[in-house]
Formats: sequence, C-alpha cells, structure tokens
Amino acid sequence: MIRLILILFMTALACFADTLTWKQLPALPEPLGVAAPYAGVTGGALLVAGGAYFPDKMPWDGGQKKWLDQVWLLPKPDGVWKEIGKLPRPLAYGISVTHGNSVICVGGSDAMQHHADCFKLTWTVDGLLQENLPQLPIALSAASGALVGEVLIVCCGAEQPGEQAATNRAFALDLSGKEMAWKELPALPGKARLLATAAAYGDVFYLFGGAALAPNAEGKVVRQFLKEAWSFTMKDGWKQLADLPRPSVAAPAPAPFHQGKFLLVGGDDGSRVGFQPLTEHPGFPKGILAYDPAIDRWSQQGEVPAPRATVPCAEWQGNIIIPSGEVRPGVRSPEIWSLRGN
Repeated sequence: MIRLILILFMTALACFADTLTWKQLPALPEPLGVAAPYAGVTGGALLVAGGAYFPDKMPWDGGQKKWLDQVWLLPKPDGVWKEIGKLPRPLAYGISVTHGNSVICVGGSDAMQHHADCFKLTWTVDGLLQENLPQLPIALSAASGALVGEVLIVCCGAEQPGEQAATNRAFALDLSGKEMAWKELPALPGKARLLATAAAYGDVFYLFGGAALAPNAEGKVVRQFLKEAWSFTMKDGWKQLADLPRPSVAAPAPAPFHQGKFLLVGGDDGSRVGFQPLTEHPGFPKGILAYDPAIDRWSQQGEVPAPRATVPCAEWQGNIIIPSGEVRPGVRSPEIWSLRGN
C-alpha cells in the first residue's frame, strides 16, 4: 500500500511538472540585470522599470549598489526592448501590480532612503504617462502587496534603510474610487517581516514567508527566515494558514496562481546563508512550492530552471513573466523568463 501511494504521488508530481513550460524572452537591455524592479503590463506590452545592481564590483569586494530610473518596454514576446522614459527618481524594492491598462508602483528605496511614493505608469500612443496616486502613510521598502479586486493591499516591509527593523502594519487603497485614500488595516498578527511573497485570489489576500529581523547571540541584527503563511479578508481579518515546508524569502511576487494553487517559483530559503566563497555560491533553491488554498496544504512540485529572488512577477498574454532578478547574493541576471501552464 505504501509503495502504491508513493507511485501515485510521484505520478501526480510528474504530471504537474509537465504542465509548466519555461521559455526565455529577449533579455533586459541592462546587461548585468537588476534586482527588485517594478513590472507589469500596459498598452499590451511588458513594462520593467527601475531596479538596483552592482555595476562595478561585487559587494564583498567593496562595490556600491546603484539604483536605476530607466523604464523599458517589450511590445511583444519576440520583440525588441526599448527605453521609453524615466521614473520620478531612481527606485527599487517597491511593489508593482497591473491594474487595468496601467502598472501601479508603490514604495521602494533609493541609495539614501525609503519612500512612500505611489504612482501609475501607462504606455499610450503618446508615450509614457505618469500619474501620482496618494502616498503611503509611511515609507516602505521590501514590502509585500497584491491586488484584491479593485483594492491594493500592502503590508510589512521596512521604514528605514539598514535592515534594523521591520513592520507588520498593513494598508489598503481602493483604486476604483474617485477620491482615493489609503486606509490602515489590522496589523499582521505574526512577526514583522520584509520580503514576504504576497498573492491574491477572489476576495482573499495571502502572505507567504518573509524574513523577520532580530539580534543574534552577538547582538547583531540578522534575518530570521520564516515559514509562516497568512490570509486576510476585509470581513474576517487575518488567519494563520499551514506553514510552508521550508522558509521562503523574496520569491517572485505576486505569487502566480496555476491550476488552483499558488506557486513560489524561486526565492531564498536561508539554507545557503554564509556560504563561502561567495564567488562560488550555487544560487537559490530550484524547488517550486505550491499552496492549495482549498485544502490549506503545501507540496513541492517541479523545479525552476533558473531560480531568482528579489524580483516581481507579472502575467502577460497568458504567461507568468519573471523579469531579471537575483541569481545569487549580489549577482543579477538580465534574463527574462516566461512560465506557461499547458
């Protein structure tokens, strides 16, 4: 009986993996790639904006991180990238979602501080249009957000640079209103965190993993890699869900929804923290974590050919797009990966 169950499980796993097709699209014009840009779809095209990278030397060699303000557009999957404008300032580590024909960008940071910016980018026949939206009540970087219907929910992240403290506060912006204003929601009951992966389906907002910040035995504030999962609805508030099988930090977000399951396709599980030498770091884990909200259950289903962390996720022409992102600590890739369910 045990053998039969194992065979059935492995067969189901193989079938699931076979339904996911990975393909590379034209690489981002920045040859080193970027981490944590904004991304979404506007005017039928894929938009990627901002991000951060190390242009000269890696951080362990004294390299300084650079934030970008470029806005790039890919008109079709086999097209050519073009630069179409600039952000209000160099920005990265914010939240981005596609809403209607625009990309909504929230929060983020530059080399000096974190920001409460909220604006939308729209590509039209007249070029790139930028419209300011109400600012967040607080500055936030490395926060989490997803669109629940017409309501953008944002939570957690850090208010100040340096990864010394995170927040568990949450906010909502109804994008359908003529007079939009952020509303504070009940705070996440779990640990304050950054770089959690948000998702949404129906009227439910989800939050997976992330990193808490706390002092270690020597008193240095370090990341605590989390396995917690939560859901939130306006009616019932926060509810703790089944823990992830392993920690997950900075997986592509919002998490894609495929065949009734949310997928964490990449991210950092903390298992290689402290790996030396950094020049030979093997990269982030390839295993895909899948969450079935109908039965509150996690499984590991398939692998990512090129796992990335600290990167957004966008749906475009029936595909899930993962644009650029971190290959391993400090190292980015210009590759654009497309995931399609068969």
